[in-house]
Amino acid sequence: MAYEDDPELTEIRRRKIQELQSGPAQASAQNAYAAAQQAEMDRREAERQEILRRVLTPEARERLGRIRLAKPDVANAVEQQVIGLAASGRLTRPIDDPTLRALLERLMPERREIKITRR
Repeated sequence: MAYEDDPELTEIRRRKIQELQSGPAQASAQNAYAAAQQAEMDRREAERQEILRRVLTPEARERLGRIRLAKPDVANAVEQQVIGLAASGRLTRPIDDPTLRALLERLMPERREIKITRR
């Protein structure tokens, strides 16, 4: 019996060829999906930045940027709260630096002071 006559071997070859042919198309579809997700995330981030630009003064945006470098989770919490206030219409004027500092004091956890006594 020759290899070409074996139906099982022929079926395996057929499946392998089909798998190889569908591989790049499937990878292309996955790349397109990932690109679409990334574009959606970029669009949402741009909307967030636009809202923050409208409701924060330049000094407050600068302070928030510095906080983002040190504590990104606190900066995200502040941004969410500011965006929520803006969306609900509870902001009557832009948030300035002293107002942002007061907001940060409420959101940041209490710092424990450590005292070292030498004997």
